Amino acid sequence: MNTAKDYIHKLISELSDRDLPEVIDYIEYLKSKKNKSDHFELQKASLSSTSFWDNKIDDEVWNDV
Repeated sequence: MNTAKDYIHKLISELSDRDLPEVIDYIEYLKSKKNKSDHFELQKASLSSTSFWDNKIDDEVWNDV
């Protein structure tokens, strides 16, 4: 039984060289979209982990540093 990657490889091998840049662009788009999603999740996690610093007492202490 073929895996999805095997099937994709078969489809790509049937394309002309002229069509390959479009496939590459789409694959890079998918990777970029995943990286943006990962970055957003990391950003969201970092915001929640620093929220305890957002208070008047710490603001006043750090203003004088």
